[in-house]
Amino acid sequence: MHIKTILLVDDNAVQATVRQAILKRNGYSVIAALNPARALEQLRSGGFLNEIHLIITDHIMPGMSGSVFVREIRNLQPEIPVLVISGLEEASSEYEGLNVEFRVKPLHPQYMLESIESMIGLPDETAAPLSPLIAPVTA
Repeated sequence: MHIKTILLVDDNAVQATVRQAILKRNGYSVIAALNPARALEQLRSGGFLNEIHLIITDHIMPGMSGSVFVREIRNLQPEIPVLVISGLEEASSEYEGLNVEFRVKPLHPQYMLESIESMIGLPDETAAPLSPLIAPVTA
């Protein structure tokens, strides 16, 4: 069994917590970072215990935009899959040539999971299909 690890970088703690819960519920291991500079520092130093299979990042963050963060990542790990989630559709032009998947907020959790699955596959080879995210309402 090989669980896939996702590095989630978002300065909005609420959004990061919600995304982390969705990803964990669907079988992924998640490392959340609220600061892109700190995440880069750990990537450079090999500070993560698990291999990172995918990076999810926001676009607008204090101190470093998502596009600057991704450019730095590409210098370190040119092939690692990156999913950018932004509320600014026009920001997609900043990622041209950086080999990322760009999705616009609000991004329904199922669409996020489908993007991740298409980029890195299910959490492990024996994983069941992604679980429903919204439980049916019963009277």
